[in-house]
Amino acid sequence: MIIIMLGAPGTGKGTAAKVLTKGLNIPAVSSGDIFRKAIADGTELGKEVEGYISNGKLVPDELTIKVIEARLKEPDLANGVILDGFPRTTEQAERLDKFLSQEGKKIDLVVNLETPVEELIERVVNRRKCPNCKADFNMKLNPPKTGEICDFCGTPLERRADDNEETMRARLDTYEKQTAPIVDFYQKQGNLLTAEVSKRCGRMAPELAESIIEDFRKKGLV
Repeated sequence: MIIIMLGAPGTGKGTAAKVLTKGLNIPAVSSGDIFRKAIADGTELGKEVEGYISNGKLVPDELTIKVIEARLKEPDLANGVILDGFPRTTEQAERLDKFLSQEGKKIDLVVNLETPVEELIERVVNRRKCPNCKADFNMKLNPPKTGEICDFCGTPLERRADDNEETMRARLDTYEKQTAPIVDFYQKQGNLLTAEVSKRCGRMAPELAESIIEDFRKKGLV
């Protein structure tokens, strides 16, 4: 089973992917996590992508595709994968289709998350992550019990360097110009599910993910 998560930064793609991973028993792969680890490790790839990410820009297609295709060939993804943050351009989407076709696979579902812009900015500037146990928090939506300390292991939480309003607005502008068109790409393929996840509609990404899992169960796919 192959699922793609689409949506602007902050919509909750990563959170939904974690719920889907647990419910469907298939791994989630985030291009952003791969890149950030490469930056932290000081690899050649990390040095190459750092300039793009720190300025809210997309990593070039060829570089991104090279990383993702290599990851998709690894044994732990043999039974399926949830792609979070890829593809981000029509070129990437077309290349992914070609790659999967060569591997005898196809995309089962594309989930497109939508959230009002001002709510996205509020979410992102308040995101925190535990560097030790990797638990996610949000100072507005699900704050830790004590200050900015992880509830689970007591480690001080960290804020990503690019989680600020200026960078976020640049990322949203980039998304609208380069990524939003692939919504039309998958709409034409007939495998797109678009849903709002926001305080306004009273449904957040985890609840949507649970409904997707339940739908797969009813269809006998899980």
